Amino acid sequence: MKGNEAIAEAAIRAGTDAYFGYPITPQSEVLEYLTAEKPHERTGMVVLQAESELAAINMIYGAASAGRKAMTSSSSPGISLFQEGLSYMAGSELPCLVVNIVRGGPGLGTIQPSQADYFQATKGGGHGDYHLLVLAPASVQEMADFVPLGFELAFKYRNPVMILSDGLIGQMMEKVELFEQRPRATEFDQSWVTTGKTSDRERNIITSLDLDPAGMEKHNRHLQEKYKKMQQEVRFEKIMCDDAEYLLVAYGSSARVCQKSLQLARDKGIKLGLLRPITLYPYPYQVIYELTDQIKGILSVELNTGQMIEDVRLAVNGKTRVEHFGRFGGMIHSPDEVLLAFEKIYLKK
Repeated sequence: MKGNEAIAEAAIRAGTDAYFGYPITPQSEVLEYLTAEKPHERTGMVVLQAESELAAINMIYGAASAGRKAMTSSSSPGISLFQEGLSYMAGSELPCLVVNIVRGGPGLGTIQPSQADYFQATKGGGHGDYHLLVLAPASVQEMADFVPLGFELAFKYRNPVMILSDGLIGQMMEKVELFEQRPRATEFDQSWVTTGKTSDRERNIITSLDLDPAGMEKHNRHLQEKYKKMQQEVRFEKIMCDDAEYLLVAYGSSARVCQKSLQLARDKGIKLGLLRPITLYPYPYQVIYELTDQIKGILSVELNTGQMIEDVRLAVNGKTRVEHFGRFGGMIHSPDEVLLAFEKIYLKK
């Protein structure tokens, strides 16, 4: 399946209650697949093309407020239109799943793959002090697997979760093992939802508004404590790191390219390793810091002009040299290019 198709099928099988979205390349297959599959006949899942991304994210807000598994997807310019709604949902502590199949920018840019939305995803692209949980798949299999995982994390922390992929993985086709159909019945805590049933409890009010600054500060402190708890969800993959003298750090499609670069380097006797962050928020700062005890330098490999490198440098805390290599605007680096860049920077070749 294509990565986009795998995400759509996984959404049905994960028991998603509602998908609201708007078509944009290179993720349009998500909505197209869901429409063609008619999941309302399979599970009762609602699929609706909204009139815009602004409408879609506010429909997600409504469904999430009722405690439903709500999901949307888009690509970079469309995700920008989601930002106000995502800030509202983070402030209101509402769970949802958002998929970004990143394309080149800024502006309308290109429909080709990019990783230039890293800042937007991990630092909070909307207003206020908030974070999304961010998962970065590197295969079609992970595109599917991260849908139920995303919902699990979203409801565990009552927070929006983003699957941050790109046009390369969204459009590429691989074998994928799909999980069995799960019921739509929500297995997560529903004590906070707005169901209209208030005969045996106080009514639930979902809002991100507090005109009392002391109350707003208290709420923000609560959110920050929650983000600290999220740090236990750090996920990463270490590849050939045990004896590595140098380290590549890359996620998603860049990590796939870098795996081949490792083989090329090892064939030349260069002890190169790869650290692949799977969660971009929370970020695996500690494991990178620990690896600095054995390595001479790090190359952050990204499909952008240098965004994740800031987190790598924070992780290293000055203990070793950190440099960046990237292609951007929709261009994709090759394994040979990555290795050549590494050799020029660290081996002076």
